[in-house]
Amino acid sequence: MEPGNDTQLSEFLLLGFSENQPQIQPLIFGLFLSMYLVTVFGNLFIIMAIIVDSHLHTPMYIFLSNLSFVDICFTSTTVPQMLLNIQTQSKVITYACCITQMYFLLLFLGLDIFLLTVMAYDRYVAICHALHYMIIMNTRRCGLLVLACWIIGVPNSLLHSFLVLRLSFCTDVEIPHFYCELNQVVHQACSDTFLNDIVIYIAAMLLAVGPLSGILYSYSKIVSSIRAISSAQGKYKAFSTCASHLSVVSLFYCTLLGVYLSSAVTTNPHATAMASLMYTVVTPMLNPFIYSLRNKDIKAALKILLGSITRSRQINSPS
Repeated sequence: MEPGNDTQLSEFLLLGFSENQPQIQPLIFGLFLSMYLVTVFGNLFIIMAIIVDSHLHTPMYIFLSNLSFVDICFTSTTVPQMLLNIQTQSKVITYACCITQMYFLLLFLGLDIFLLTVMAYDRYVAICHALHYMIIMNTRRCGLLVLACWIIGVPNSLLHSFLVLRLSFCTDVEIPHFYCELNQVVHQACSDTFLNDIVIYIAAMLLAVGPLSGILYSYSKIVSSIRAISSAQGKYKAFSTCASHLSVVSLFYCTLLGVYLSSAVTTNPHATAMASLMYTVVTPMLNPFIYSLRNKDIKAALKILLGSITRSRQINSPS
């Protein structure tokens, strides 16, 4: 392409759900605002409950609090921009905001994957090496595992962002999505995207296959250990300690896989955008419910937290 045809692009157009009828837009706005608030406050309550209850200062709940924090950030990278566009009836997102959004989306998506893998390892140690659990999963190792998630996640998202920055874009760049999805942005470029495609493919293989293999290996060992337990009550107790995590992993990977399968079998970008809502909005919203409804310790901590909030309001309220 001739250099003169390239422009210093200043904005993208996020098509999102723009094809919906105008009278439905307030309903869509209210729906996604409600989902976003439930996600933020649900995960925030999980974090606060773990902080205030000293009984929950264990590796499993330390990782869970980090996962809740990442879920809040993950959803916050996409939904507020989508709500703003719906409210202002605008499709525009600036070039700088698009690159920034893409960077943080990749970062928190990667952290979600790594933290779920670390949590699977934690359950593996708790069930398969129960006598040495507190020695193996000490505070230092927990901190190093969380730090490792960030050390892997940050360079990955930086690499993709820098590779996008080297691309040239033409005018009228329309992204058929409600956020700046990496693959969609790359394929809107006018310049050669071969290097970007190769890096995306390699990173997807490493970051998807590697952690998933670790999770599957951990649960294969967990299942073997549970089968070796003689009493039915012992088997149920052992399985209940990892049931919530297994539910979250299944929901996350099934929705993520559904997005990429839908993009492969359909040429309708709006169908892919709808599928993407599952792992970017719905899954982070459901995670607090999965952990709180299936976990007695979290339920007890939430009751303590809500009780302390109620008492604080009563003390501070004017008589």
